[in-house]
Amino acid sequence: MPAFSRRICLIRFTSLAFGASLLLFAGIAQAARHPELPSSGTYKIDPDHSFVYFSAWHHIVGVVRGRFDKTTGTIIVGRDPAECAVDISIDTATINTQNSERDEDLRGADFFDTKHYPAMTYRGRGIHHDMQGRWVMDGELTIRGITKTVPIVFSFKGAFPDTPAGKPERISFHATAETKRGDFGMVRDNLMELGTSPMKPDVAIEIDVEADEMVAKH
Repeated sequence: MPAFSRRICLIRFTSLAFGASLLLFAGIAQAARHPELPSSGTYKIDPDHSFVYFSAWHHIVGVVRGRFDKTTGTIIVGRDPAECAVDISIDTATINTQNSERDEDLRGADFFDTKHYPAMTYRGRGIHHDMQGRWVMDGELTIRGITKTVPIVFSFKGAFPDTPAGKPERISFHATAETKRGDFGMVRDNLMELGTSPMKPDVAIEIDVEADEMVAKH
C-alpha cells in the first residue's frame, strides 16, 4: 500500500477511535448524570436521620441558617418515573436557628404561625430529568395554608450496604430547592431584608433523607 494511502487509513482509524472514545466518555457521563433509582416500593422516612436545612437572606447581604428537627412522610419509587411520588410533613414548631428568641419570633403569626399551621407539607407525583440530567420533581409546597409549585432537584445517594439480611432496605436521598418567603405571606421587614426588587428566590432549602422500605406484613 502506498505511503499516502497508509496515512489516509491511519487518519481515518485515529478519527474513528477518537469518536468512539468520545461516545464512551459521553455514555459514562450520561450514566453519572442519570443514576439509578432504588428498588420500586414505598419507603418510610426516618425522622431521626432526616434533616431539612434552610438559609434565608438577612439585611440583603447576610444569611441566616437554620433547620427543622422533625420530618416525616413516605417516598414511593415506581417502576416508571411518572409513578414516583412523595408525601412529606415538616413540623414547623421544631424550627431551630440556634437563637431561642428568633425561633419564637419565627413560630409567630408573622412567619410560620405554628399555632394555626403546625406543619408544612411537600407533595408531588412524577419525576423527570432537567437539561443537566438531574432528577427533578415539580411538587407542591404548602406553608401557612398557601400552596405553590416548588421544583426539587434530587439525587439518589444509594442503598445502605450493611443492612442485615431479612431487614427492609434503607435508602438515602439528597435534595435542594429555592423559594421566596413572600410567596407564603411572610412579608414583614422584607424591604429591609430583601431590598426594593426581590426578584430572585431568597430562601435556599437543602434536604437529606434516609428512609426504610415498608414491607407488607403477611
